[in-house]
Amino acid sequence: MHIAMVSAECAPIAKAGGLGDFVQGLARELARCGERVEVILPAYDGLRLASSDQPRPLGIAFQVPFRGVPIDCQILGLSLDGYECRLIAPRSAQRFFERGRLYGEPDDAERFAFFSRAVADYVSRSESRPDVLHCNDWQTGLAPVLLAERREALGRIPVCYSLHNVGYQGWVEADLLTAVGLDPARLLTPERLADPGDPRRANLMKGGIAAADVVNTVSPRYAWEIQNTEQGMGLQAWFQRHDYKFGGILNGIDETVWNPLTDPLIPVDFGPETLPRKALDRQALRARLGLEEASDRPIIAVVSRLDRQKGVDLIAHGLQYGLASGAQIALLGSAIEPAIAERFAQLKSRLETSPHARLELGYDESLAHLIYAGADLILIPSLYEPCGLTQLIAMRYGTVPIARRVGGLADTIQDANYSSAPFESRNGYLFDEPTTEALEGAMDRAIALWRDHPDYFSRLRLNGMRGDYSWRRPAREYLDLYAYARQAQCARASASSRR
Repeated sequence: MHIAMVSAECAPIAKAGGLGDFVQGLARELARCGERVEVILPAYDGLRLASSDQPRPLGIAFQVPFRGVPIDCQILGLSLDGYECRLIAPRSAQRFFERGRLYGEPDDAERFAFFSRAVADYVSRSESRPDVLHCNDWQTGLAPVLLAERREALGRIPVCYSLHNVGYQGWVEADLLTAVGLDPARLLTPERLADPGDPRRANLMKGGIAAADVVNTVSPRYAWEIQNTEQGMGLQAWFQRHDYKFGGILNGIDETVWNPLTDPLIPVDFGPETLPRKALDRQALRARLGLEEASDRPIIAVVSRLDRQKGVDLIAHGLQYGLASGAQIALLGSAIEPAIAERFAQLKSRLETSPHARLELGYDESLAHLIYAGADLILIPSLYEPCGLTQLIAMRYGTVPIARRVGGLADTIQDANYSSAPFESRNGYLFDEPTTEALEGAMDRAIALWRDHPDYFSRLRLNGMRGDYSWRRPAREYLDLYAYARQAQCARASASSRR
């Protein structure tokens, strides 16, 4: 198949979060399966490229109408790890993708609406038409709508639409539909793009769901949660209405990057057969952070964005509770919201003189690897978590997760004490309610096992390390999903022709 993945991110060249890792990991694995894969991205001015990997013009030029003005675009090409990247480069006064960063601009909605229109125009060209178009999150939600509105495209480009975070749906004013050539009077209805909370605004994610042939989230549990709980963020009824084309597929992790047996960013390699060597990385972590050598204290870590989704109140409490419970604590994370950033800056200042606590407010790739390798436990008290990579990486490095039972965390962690799974499948600790009492209970169980039953704790580590967190299984499931999308599109085209 010719699979075109459309996204605002793709690691390592354009990454702000887990979406970039998803696109890179899935694209690479699909290419390894023998599929023809291209990833379509905006031509950001801040792409992280090696000097030998500069984009090349492909001789494809076209105009994209936006707010009544034709904007010249060209397609640049870049060969990545077994797949091709297509960069859409507009030449316009707005300088849509020449901002020095991917997101966070006041006109993000306009930027990605334009991108969706440019994608629809590009893939509609006969020489560019893929067998499947795979769109991701609100930034590309208009692309399926634009294609569906082109009658000549119906039945030709099946669309898969992946939802990575329903907390961001793309709420925009109606005039943005006009800007890309759509008719708000016809589309701004409860059956199409009108937002349930404010029917005067368009909801791009809602529109993408309506127009796509198949829709999925990045874990089965999250797919259920957004249909049946407040995690649907106002779209619960819409998800239920489209249940017939809805599902969840767990993400994988990049095993070439996250592998304690071959990781160049940790001082001592180790694996399931050489687990005692992890103690040397723990020693190195203490030395790097300036933590006191203390064989009677486990290291409890946090590696996370510091935002409300991640449960910042519980993170702050958990760190202090761990310290009071005789553990050492290490945090690596940063916050965009000023109030959260200030809160953790104050916590860092209060704990500065403790020999058992270090907070690093920023992001450092090499330190992240060392924390995963050297820590004993990792806190992941998310309020919601579509999939989560932190727990997968941590378990691969023999670091036991303490997590809230939501989304992908619930799908990938089996509680050490309260699980029907056999012991060899148990790999962490879970709690249900987003309360300090529930978090403390899970932490107490984990610390007690580490301290009183080290052999059993080592077995938990090994259970996690032996799990399969690769992209091999998810890639097979996506291929099945694409096949289903093609069948659904054929059935839709057949029904349309009969009418």
